[in-house]
Amino acid sequence: QVQLVESGGGSVQPGESLRLSCVASGSIFSINAMAWYRQAPGKQRELVAAVLTGGSTNYADSVQGRFTISRDNAKNTAYLQMNSLKPEDTAVYYCNALVTTTPLLVDNYWGQGTQVTVSS
Repeated sequence: QVQLVESGGGSVQPGESLRLSCVASGSIFSINAMAWYRQAPGKQRELVAAVLTGGSTNYADSVQGRFTISRDNAKNTAYLQMNSLKPEDTAVYYCNALVTTTPLLVDNYWGQGTQVTVSS
């Protein structure tokens, strides 16, 4: 089994920054990809950013240039640096990981979510 634990959410004013962290633990053989999703009230969950093992990244158009995803493979940790936050970034942010576990099975895992609120 694999657990994902997020941290770093909170309440900020527009224009400020936050850094989210996601630590994966458990029976991990390798982590193929890590990503951040978000879900605002009344809306579907959407992909914010993703990073593959080799370091290639992908961003939603709405956060391109403001958010940066990174990962520390040695620590099984992913980060989401969020700058120039806007009220429309308010949502619950979820960490997601595609993991090869021991024994060699590939499965998709989710964290419990962390709230980000951007308001003046």
